[in-house]
Amino acid sequence: MNGFHPAVSTWFRSTFPSVTDAQAQAWPLIRQRRSTLIAAPTGSGKTLTAFLAVLDDLVRQGLAHGGQLPDETLVVYVSPLKALSNDIQINLQTPLAGITEHLQQLGLPPLAIRTAVRTGDTPQKDRAQMRKRPPHILVTTPESLYVLLGSDSGRQMLASTRTVIVDEIHAIASSKRGSHLALSLERLQGLCAEPLTRIGLSATQNPIEAVSRFLVGTGRMCDIVDIGHARPRDLDIEVPPVPLSAVMANDVWELVYDRLATLAREHRTTLIFVNTRRLAERLARHLSERLGKTAVAAHHGSLAKELRLDAEQRLKGGALQVLIATASLELGIDIGEVDLVCQIGSPGSINGFLQRVGRSGHQVGGTPKGRLFAITRDDLIECAALLDCVRRGELDTLHIPVAPLDVLAQQLIAEVSAQEWSEQALLALIHRAAPYAALDEHHYQALLQMLTDGYNGRQGIRSAYLHRDALTRTLRGRRGARLTAVTSGGTIPDNADYSVLLEPQGLNIGSVNEDFAVESIAGDIFQLGNTSYRILRVEAGKVRVEDAHGQPPTIPFWLGEAPGRSHELSAAVARLQGHLDALLSATPGDLQPAQDWLTATLGLNRASAEQIVDYLARTRLALSALPSQDTLIMERFFDESGGTQLIIHTPFGSRLNRAWGLALRKRFCRTFNFELQAAASENAIVLSLSTSHSFALDEVWRYLNSASAEHLLIQAVLDAPLFGVRWRWNAGVALALPRYVGGRKVAPQIQRMKSEDLIASVFPDQIACLENLAGEREVPDHPLVEQTLDDCLHEAMDSDAWLALLRRMERGEVRLISRDLPAPSPMAAEILNARPYTFLDDAPLEERRTQAVLNRRWSDPHSTDDLGALDAEAIAGVREEAWPAPHGLDEMHEALMSLACIAEHEVTPQWAVWLNALAKGGRAYRLQNGLWVAVERLSCLQALYPNGLPLLPGFDEPWTVDEALVEVLRARLGGFGPLTVIEIAAPLALPVTDITQALARLEQEGYVLRGRFSPGAVDEQWCERHLLARIHRYTVKRLRREIEPVALQDFMRFLFDWQHLSESTRGQGSAALGEIVGQLEGYAAATSAWDSDVLSARIKDYTATWLDELCRSGKRVWMRLSNTSSATALRSTPVVLLPRSQVALWSGLTEQTDSTTLSPKAQKVHLTLREHGALFFDELVHEAHLLPSELENALQELVGAGLVNADSFAGLRALTTPASKRQARSSRRGRGAFIGGMDDAGRWALVRRAPDAARPHSAEPLEHVAMTLLRRYGVVFWRLLEREADWLPSWRELLRTFHRLEARGEIRGGRFVSGLAGEQFALPEAIPLLREVRRRPHDGSLIAVCGADPLNLVGTLLPGSKVPAVSGNRIVYRDGVPAAVMVGGKPQVLLELDQQTTSSVREKLIKH
Repeated sequence: MNGFHPAVSTWFRSTFPSVTDAQAQAWPLIRQRRSTLIAAPTGSGKTLTAFLAVLDDLVRQGLAHGGQLPDETLVVYVSPLKALSNDIQINLQTPLAGITEHLQQLGLPPLAIRTAVRTGDTPQKDRAQMRKRPPHILVTTPESLYVLLGSDSGRQMLASTRTVIVDEIHAIASSKRGSHLALSLERLQGLCAEPLTRIGLSATQNPIEAVSRFLVGTGRMCDIVDIGHARPRDLDIEVPPVPLSAVMANDVWELVYDRLATLAREHRTTLIFVNTRRLAERLARHLSERLGKTAVAAHHGSLAKELRLDAEQRLKGGALQVLIATASLELGIDIGEVDLVCQIGSPGSINGFLQRVGRSGHQVGGTPKGRLFAITRDDLIECAALLDCVRRGELDTLHIPVAPLDVLAQQLIAEVSAQEWSEQALLALIHRAAPYAALDEHHYQALLQMLTDGYNGRQGIRSAYLHRDALTRTLRGRRGARLTAVTSGGTIPDNADYSVLLEPQGLNIGSVNEDFAVESIAGDIFQLGNTSYRILRVEAGKVRVEDAHGQPPTIPFWLGEAPGRSHELSAAVARLQGHLDALLSATPGDLQPAQDWLTATLGLNRASAEQIVDYLARTRLALSALPSQDTLIMERFFDESGGTQLIIHTPFGSRLNRAWGLALRKRFCRTFNFELQAAASENAIVLSLSTSHSFALDEVWRYLNSASAEHLLIQAVLDAPLFGVRWRWNAGVALALPRYVGGRKVAPQIQRMKSEDLIASVFPDQIACLENLAGEREVPDHPLVEQTLDDCLHEAMDSDAWLALLRRMERGEVRLISRDLPAPSPMAAEILNARPYTFLDDAPLEERRTQAVLNRRWSDPHSTDDLGALDAEAIAGVREEAWPAPHGLDEMHEALMSLACIAEHEVTPQWAVWLNALAKGGRAYRLQNGLWVAVERLSCLQALYPNGLPLLPGFDEPWTVDEALVEVLRARLGGFGPLTVIEIAAPLALPVTDITQALARLEQEGYVLRGRFSPGAVDEQWCERHLLARIHRYTVKRLRREIEPVALQDFMRFLFDWQHLSESTRGQGSAALGEIVGQLEGYAAATSAWDSDVLSARIKDYTATWLDELCRSGKRVWMRLSNTSSATALRSTPVVLLPRSQVALWSGLTEQTDSTTLSPKAQKVHLTLREHGALFFDELVHEAHLLPSELENALQELVGAGLVNADSFAGLRALTTPASKRQARSSRRGRGAFIGGMDDAGRWALVRRAPDAARPHSAEPLEHVAMTLLRRYGVVFWRLLEREADWLPSWRELLRTFHRLEARGEIRGGRFVSGLAGEQFALPEAIPLLREVRRRPHDGSLIAVCGADPLNLVGTLLPGSKVPAVSGNRIVYRDGVPAAVMVGGKPQVLLELDQQTTSSVREKLIKH
């Protein structure tokens, strides 16, 4: 702190414990007025570093002038976000107040240092105030600085500036906004007399030299203070307890919300980052339900600024528990104390992730804590790669755009309209801005020409902004140029969003992109948030919609919100997959080494590692390798419609894949003369090929050559929607399409039309009629067209990296693998369910072939079921429909025309009558070989069967034999289902070889397909494509109808039958007990509930002695299973009933309680039982030397710990009942469970456990648990298991077991219950019962269960709030719907019923 004014240094020392490295290194440099770039980790006090040095300077100046600073602006602070201005409070106002106070203590005059914030949100009043009295420190955004530089008052105010601070410089440098700011700073320098001191601040900048050049401009010195970005961080990945899939289902989202809410409760404040505004709103809604409205807020660009500011202030004040934000909070807004940052889905860049996580522990010495929530399996891999990058200390490289011309055009207009310039002096000024250091004279002159002659040279001077004096080579602004430059400036593209209003309420539910709104029509369905809406009408600026009730969307939301993945992160994903590929190939079939590497080296948790390895191992089985840096894989498979999908797995990120996809699409289009659909995601390119493409798969790698590829890509880009959008943005930035005209905003529709008019005059080929274009489009030499193409190729796509990859492939440095597969590989499944905006063309979604890939959920890597097995009934049905059924003469003639000819044996008696009538009228003939032919078809058939019959004029053109045969077959096959060649040839009496050749021609056209379609077909069959598609459809429909899922209500009615609770299925007599207890094996219910509720509800005349006998006979054992020992056994302690043979297996699922943690008396009893084996109660009293009451307490403790049980259930009853309430054997009478004394317990013994308990579950116990659950419920899915014990294996582990059982044919997978996400499995015998229940009418039957019953499913599977699993609580179901609940003694009726039914429901609720 040496060299600082005493007041400043005292304030600093009293506020902060010490000086950070960055401060110690930077302050001396700034004090010498040297430009400095400071790179230090988030939360290391960078902003204060810059401000304090500047404040010290101002304090010294002020004191030198007797406590008064001149009325002029001395410091300009530029930050990329409007929101940062609120943050200045901390870093500016607080130090100012503190320093002023210390000055007074030192007896010096108080200094008035004024600060002001100027952003787009600053009210008019404050702006006027600023003009009157300029602030000493001006806080602003790049756009507002540009506006100030455009007005005279602003230029006057800024002319005295000495220091410029650019905060979060990395957020600006790599975009056009940075180029814009660089020019603004040079214009500012041009106003100032002395060189500016420039200070740049950022945590994540790489390469740092380029950023320093960007900060100070060409040919100036810049000192770099680089502390690095590394700091200790607490990072981990979170995955839901159910397996991830290609798209996250709503039920799984619920689990994610629950987990987020749990984390939020554990921390004071949590910041949740999401990648889209849609998700921000959705999370806010669900977390508000869980944590309360006031504890949660959202923060993103679509919100009004008041709401955003309110959210920030509440977070700082500690009033908010959770703030959900998009990138709007990523940068250094000091948002107070944040304990935890959660990121939902991979953020797509390393820098973004570090910035976001750095918001927590954002103070000197804090440790940031971040949790990544993976949403899909691909996302999980990306998250793992991201953590790997952080571990290795890697950063994204910033790519600073080189001389964007649209930005330069805007700045030229703004600068020249403010003052006159000579051309060369202005070019010198431009060259001083780093991005424009290499701007050549040619481009500069072209731009000047465009600005002085008008943008298109045709409208003449009207659209020109500048005036050029050709003699003196000077430039002046035209009238109106300055106003346009100031009002329409900036480089942030103006996507005029349309608001979406939900009818009939007129609720504003969000906004959609303008392109999207304009191109959609009424009736289209699209998705916003997690709901689909049908468009009613599109008005100016509004889209009115109604709820589409979950129908799938029909139009793509192709303009994606999320930016592409960064180059470095893509490389890390490829590296990770490459490494796992090597590990998996080293030990085939053994996944453990790969899992160990992920957990040990990358520090992943077991759940995440298992899913990654499982997913990649299955993919590897299908593809034989994994895509990585030097392995690319292509796969092709047929979809349901007979077309093919071609997927190229390239993990290089969407920018590279988009370029490759567009170029390939163009190349296919030229080769096959057919427009196809293409999509590019971060990890793959998918081309949906039609039925007419046929080629060897390996050729595709060689379709593109690095020498001609870029030329092809440019032609492809011109066809893509991308070019039009970028053109409009660039024309807007270059002020060719001003956003405001005459002070009013230009409506988006008009902006679009003007954009098309402009492109029509500048680049006529672009929107010319395709028929008039001979060859390729000629790209004109125009600065804006050049810039737009440049943006498409290098910003939206990465053509340089793509060309480099093509060159590597040509040199043979990349292993290329091609696979023809029967069904999509697991990795392809993710892409086919990709977001709609990955598409590279603008076809409507219902036409997309990708949607035709009905992804079969059993894509088990071992199964290769082909499209073969079709349903015999479906084939018969389609045959019947295809064969004509005429009603009268004309229709008979029609049938003759459509079939080309009808053979003798195909004619029915009724047909014969009509055919003879047609023959009489000369409209049909019967040939010698018995074929009937219509006269119009005669000339065609004469080529095959020469005869002398007269032809009809107009229908007499000659046919060649080949063409005639193809035509006849085309017609005949349209009337039949699948046929063999012999069946086709027989009625026509033609040689089989000719027929085969003709079929091959039809196959090439894509008209017929071959295969073995009929069940049990041995010979190859041929079938017309549309008929085959229909057979497929009918087959799928029949299978679906067979397994059409039942509603939840019917499923509950089925469960009451299955578990013997409904009147007709309840058991009777002690014989029924064994089956019912067997069904409840492993279910943990409270001790007291077994007798009084669970079993008595299922058996009509149940008495407790039956259960004692069952246990005494050794068939069943009771015990407590738990991972946590309860203090003592009570009536409410959950116990399970198990078959004796399975005790070891079930007890292996939990960890054994350590006997040393017990009380001394319990340890004594434990030791006694271990030495002597099983003992009766009186023997135990004697051996353990304890009083009976002490022994009972010790046994209660041992039972609670799951260490001891007794022969009979009576022992447990006696233990959990006070001695005064027990009955002697003789006095037993009346209803209720018999509770004997300790003498009825039989012998007490230690529970025998498996020796290797609590190991990772092996296959055998998992299979047993899976089958037990199926026996219990008939149908199993993860929502059902929420009521089961927490020590059961997770659904993820069970799922693999269910898949295995399904593959063995022991159980069925499918959709049995509707309205639920995730996979479902059923016992084959449960399915007919489930169907039967659906057909059974509702009879109003009432069924009551207690809270501890497995069928207490309210609040888990069924809607409503949960009923705690306590035996005193009760639920009454009416026809499978919860009708009433009793919780804590309070009854509550849930359904609106008539009085009589209500009273019977209440009665059922209380009757016990």
